[in-house]
Amino acid sequence: MEKDVSAFLGRLAHELRPRSDQWAGLLMERTRGELPELWQHEGLAQRALSETADHITAFLDALEQGRDVIEAQAPPAALELARGFAEGGVPLSTLLRTYRLAHVGLLQLLQEEATRLTDDQRLATAATLGLIETGFAYVDHSSEQVVAAYQKVRDRRVQRRLVITNEASRRIGTTLDTVRTAEELAEVGATGFADLATVDLLDSLLQDGDQHPPADAPVLRRVAQRSVLDGCPDSPVDTGERHAYTPESAPAEVLATGRPLLLQVAAQDTPPWLAPPDPPRPGFHSVLLLPLYARGTTLGLAQFVRHRTPTPFDGDDLVLAQEIAARAAVNIDNARRYTHERTTALTLQRSLLPQRPVEQSAVKAAARYLPSGSRAGVGGDWYDVIPLSGGRVALVVGDVVGRGLHAAATMGRLRTAVRAFADIDLMPDELLTHLDDVVIRLQREEGLEGGEISATCLYAVYDPATRLCSLASAGHVPPAVAAPAAVAETAGPPSIDAETAGAAPTSAQAAALPALPIGPPLGLGGLPFETAQWNLPEGSLLALYTDGLVQSRTRDMDASLALLSDTLRQGSDSSMSPDEACDRLLAVMLSGHPSDDVALLVARTRALDPGHVATLDLPSDPAAVSGARRFAADTLSSWSLDELSFATELIVSELVTNAIRYGKPPVHLRLVLDSALTCEVFDANSTAPHMRRARTFDEGGRGLLLVAQLSERWGTRHGREGKTIWAEQALP
Repeated sequence: MEKDVSAFLGRLAHELRPRSDQWAGLLMERTRGELPELWQHEGLAQRALSETADHITAFLDALEQGRDVIEAQAPPAALELARGFAEGGVPLSTLLRTYRLAHVGLLQLLQEEATRLTDDQRLATAATLGLIETGFAYVDHSSEQVVAAYQKVRDRRVQRRLVITNEASRRIGTTLDTVRTAEELAEVGATGFADLATVDLLDSLLQDGDQHPPADAPVLRRVAQRSVLDGCPDSPVDTGERHAYTPESAPAEVLATGRPLLLQVAAQDTPPWLAPPDPPRPGFHSVLLLPLYARGTTLGLAQFVRHRTPTPFDGDDLVLAQEIAARAAVNIDNARRYTHERTTALTLQRSLLPQRPVEQSAVKAAARYLPSGSRAGVGGDWYDVIPLSGGRVALVVGDVVGRGLHAAATMGRLRTAVRAFADIDLMPDELLTHLDDVVIRLQREEGLEGGEISATCLYAVYDPATRLCSLASAGHVPPAVAAPAAVAETAGPPSIDAETAGAAPTSAQAAALPALPIGPPLGLGGLPFETAQWNLPEGSLLALYTDGLVQSRTRDMDASLALLSDTLRQGSDSSMSPDEACDRLLAVMLSGHPSDDVALLVARTRALDPGHVATLDLPSDPAAVSGARRFAADTLSSWSLDELSFATELIVSELVTNAIRYGKPPVHLRLVLDSALTCEVFDANSTAPHMRRARTFDEGGRGLLLVAQLSERWGTRHGREGKTIWAEQALP
């Protein structure tokens, strides 16, 4: 019986062999309704037909020749189809289901043919059982080989996607620049994943850093694109070009709904938003549209297109692209927020810095401010030039610890406080003490612990009449000083005295960093500051700066300070302006974008003509008032300012009378002619006078009111030994 069954099956296979292609078509028609997703991949469906015919032929060969089907190898077309399923992202379950459906269909056809060939029921039944056994064995054996081929390609795809994911993690978001981050997304997308990758961002987002709800046709800007073809000839939009998608287009739908789309495009039906205008057009066949969405904000759209790669995008590719786009969107949003905050902070900081040169004659000054080139954000560096009484000037440089808007706002508050304290003519160390209290109060008001608000500050006062420079530092780097070349040849080191003002004048060194006593940073409280004083030759260069100028990754601090001194010395020639000195210092000290903010203030000192300063020592006797008036009248006559004589005599009379009556000896009168005429009266009493309202029958109390009416401004400044009352009049 067994021989009869084998012979019958061999005859059956021999008669059916010419019809294998026909049967393959029938089996494919039967599976079309069961597996409609297979026909979404036109290339795979055609290869499946050929693969089915090869399987039928191999199975019939085994039946006809009586071979063991376990020894049969799966047809090459079957292995190639399995690889195609894996490349196309078709699930393995779909592949195995095609085997089951084709196996069942083939057994049904064979059973029908077996019944037609014989009337022997026993033989037909035995043949059917043999077909079932052989068919299952063939399917089991061939499916093992097919699954192995599928899994190998699938593992390779998974590995490739892991590589792409890792590359995206490594390469996207390396900077806090919005456009560069978009370029990184396009570069990753066009490397082994898509043939063309484009990134569009909302134009409103790029213009003002804010985002507006997408309109029906929002305007976008093509900020980045990469292609496997040089120059992106396959893109209809140029980089940097503004454009809009029509409301009914797929990109507009993605922007409006926030849902990604996977599109399979026929070559003859390429939409206009995808195809470049000039022929020949690439054969676009598969497109991924991904919304760039982060933190509830729509940022733009990313597109990945295939036209050179034959395999279309699949569901796995869509998931991978979503992950990459989501990661890039967060980085783009971070860059957008950083750029917006940095721009705001920089605008705020520049608005708080001096906008134009301050009118004063003590020094000729120039300043520069450079924000850092790092992602840390704008810092709190500042500088200031403040005119003081008696032709003096205050030079200030400071640095608030921290970054961003908070640091810029704190800088503005401290700069305002410094100006307020400078108006009452405090000594540098006293000013820093009061400024220290301000910082501590800010810490308490904001509820910060551990001294999160901190700053450094260098405050210098230069008097052109005496050429005396007084400085105090709160944790700030010392200034650099360069004397004119003619003076430097015979100069020694700067004469510094932290206790005594008016030490014997000595020339500053050619370029030196004075041994300035540096106090603690602002915000610690309870620690003293010291004022250092020295005389500067006329025409000296004084450079005040923040530590961003001397910090370098390639030089230590000592080398940077030496380079700073040498560069300043080269600019000590009187022909070089402070503006040119600033530019030279920045060019030499900085090799590129600074890692920290830089504030630089360079001043060339001027000396007041000794003939424009008149001093008189007065005895503590009311009779000396008349002599002071005569001295003032004679001095103004020698200066050809007779028209100011009357007002000046009244001012001198009131100030000297107050000093003799309420002050302590010694009493000094000084007249200073500079951009204004200043009358100063010094006495050793530290108690400051103040204006009061005099009643009708009061005999006194109107002196300071009279001084205030006759002068443009007046005030009191305190020193170590007493106070000076001054009044300033405009020159005719």
